[in-house]
Amino acid sequence: MAEERRSDVRLMCADMVEVRWKTAMNQTRRATALLEDISRSGACLQLESHLPPGAELEVSCPNCQLVGRVRYCVYREIGYFVGVEFDSASRWSPRTFRPQHLLNLRHLVAGSRRPKV
Repeated sequence: MAEERRSDVRLMCADMVEVRWKTAMNQTRRATALLEDISRSGACLQLESHLPPGAELEVSCPNCQLVGRVRYCVYREIGYFVGVEFDSASRWSPRTFRPQHLLNLRHLVAGSRRPKV
């Protein structure tokens, strides 16, 4: 199994967010994305559009604006999966935005290890 390099726990989630970025021609683009997972320092989004690695973007969700850079963008059967690293001044917190569906897999796994009575 691959070693986890992230410093923050990623939480699985599902919610719609608005994404804005600039193209190489300095045109602003906007799209709706599905938020796949999120942590304090980053997220994974599913979009219908390709975003170039290194592109600056803004993720708009209720009560917060998260600014970051595209770390990767890969196409998989149902769309583009875009990894985002948030700027150090733009960190996510469940106090400011709680996605509609949010699941901490570590808690789920820990709960399944408890002895059944």
